Amino acid sequence: MELSEQEIVRRQSLQTMRDMGIDPYPAAEYVVTGYSTDIKAGFVDEADGERTNGEWRTGDTVRIAGRLMSKRIMGKASFIELQDSKGRIQVYVSRDDIQLAEDAEKPEPIENDPNGYLSAETLRQMYNVVFKKLLDIGDFIGIEGFVFRTQMGEISVHAKKLTVLAKSLKPLPIVKYKDGVAYDGFNDPEQRYRQRYVDLVVNEGVKDTFLKRATILRTMRQVFDEAGYTEVETPILQQIAGGASARPFITHHNTLDVDMYLRIATELYLKRLIVGGFEGVYEIGRNFRNEGMDRSHNPEFTCMELYVQYKDYNWMMTFTEQLLEKIAMAVNGTTKVQIGDHEVDFKAPYRRLPILDAIKEKTGLDLASMSEDEIRVEAKKLGVEDTEHMGKGKLIDEIFGETCEGTFIQPTFITDYPVEMSPLTKMHRSKPGLTERFELMVNGKELANAYSELNDPIDQYNRFVEQMKLADKGDDEAMVIDHDFMRALEYGFPPTSGIGIGIDRLTMFMTGQQTIQEVLLFPTMKPEA
Repeated sequence: MELSEQEIVRRQSLQTMRDMGIDPYPAAEYVVTGYSTDIKAGFVDEADGERTNGEWRTGDTVRIAGRLMSKRIMGKASFIELQDSKGRIQVYVSRDDIQLAEDAEKPEPIENDPNGYLSAETLRQMYNVVFKKLLDIGDFIGIEGFVFRTQMGEISVHAKKLTVLAKSLKPLPIVKYKDGVAYDGFNDPEQRYRQRYVDLVVNEGVKDTFLKRATILRTMRQVFDEAGYTEVETPILQQIAGGASARPFITHHNTLDVDMYLRIATELYLKRLIVGGFEGVYEIGRNFRNEGMDRSHNPEFTCMELYVQYKDYNWMMTFTEQLLEKIAMAVNGTTKVQIGDHEVDFKAPYRRLPILDAIKEKTGLDLASMSEDEIRVEAKKLGVEDTEHMGKGKLIDEIFGETCEGTFIQPTFITDYPVEMSPLTKMHRSKPGLTERFELMVNGKELANAYSELNDPIDQYNRFVEQMKLADKGDDEAMVIDHDFMRALEYGFPPTSGIGIGIDRLTMFMTGQQTIQEVLLFPTMKPEA
């Protein structure tokens, strides 16, 4: 491995520390008593009397830790900027307090007394060499001192003791900002996604996106738990790739000597649990689909699926819009989010529009009155490719995708899909040939998919048979029959509504990001050369 000049110097500094008896990677616990943003937010000038919670005053002792992000040595007074897990804070280092010896170029041999302590002179020389010459940008250090406000008005920590916690052997890229916008530095998307650990350190706002993602998940769980629903875990390795129409990843189980699939959905296992007597179950976990990659798709993605007995898709629409409104408020403090050029409002209620009405509204085509062949002709006119392998439902889905989907910016429930598109959905109670299903569209993309779940075992079996016929036509996303799931249905499956929400896409919407890679800590990438 060829090292840069800076990397060579850092390794030399590392060895010098060790020669001085300083462990650059100490094992002992370093107790932190304060964080940058908390200190600055809670600082009170000239305060006296009883303290309030979170208050910091001049002279309060504190221990902070984090990365050294800048260092300015100016004679007796030096300043460093420390970045901890919450933000950054300035640290003032006084030569008189730490008693650095300016002329100490090399440390004296360290002589320990019987109790293991270093002499005061040795400590002074060590501080001088370590602080001035051996500490680099990116090193983790601990600072013990007291809080104060500088003459320039900046809340800072006056250092009394410095501890090396971890030596950085690679230099961090320098990012320059103007008016809060980065214009130079670590900004190549591929490099950022491959080295997310660097991206999180040097680029402002990146970490905030993932903190908001955590808030989304926490709020979602809170809503479900308060409703009395149970979080569960179902298998990722499955013998049948069921619960959705998608191409799976295939692997092999050596002990059983069988091929298995990474799950494409959690649906069929969660429905088994409703059969088993749970009122409501949900799972937040990874699904895997061996399909395309683009700005809104990743082969592995996080999905939430929820199933509640004795409910239908009308109830689920109301529950969903209330859930998303609460999430938006928890994440942003408002229901309105700026996504690119659009302001999207998650305030309930949302528009509800049948899919055939949506297509007629956007194109003028009345597909409800057309045969499959007539729809195929219209699909070709609209640019849909490879229509020969598609059934009627797939053709309608493709036409909707080509002409309608991208036009729904505000949250809109697209409802009542044809039965061919919905093999796991209950037939519509009043519209022949349609099902009780909705997809939630936001900013031109699907965010959620939900049904009144099909609970008739005979109807479900016939639907699976129709899916197998589509597979024979060449549809590699058609479902196969899950015989154990069929057996579960035959024991009795109560009326149930279920929904799946893509967490990655939801995070994009709630944080205003334009690509899915921005909300995945480690998106799938081609191997590095």
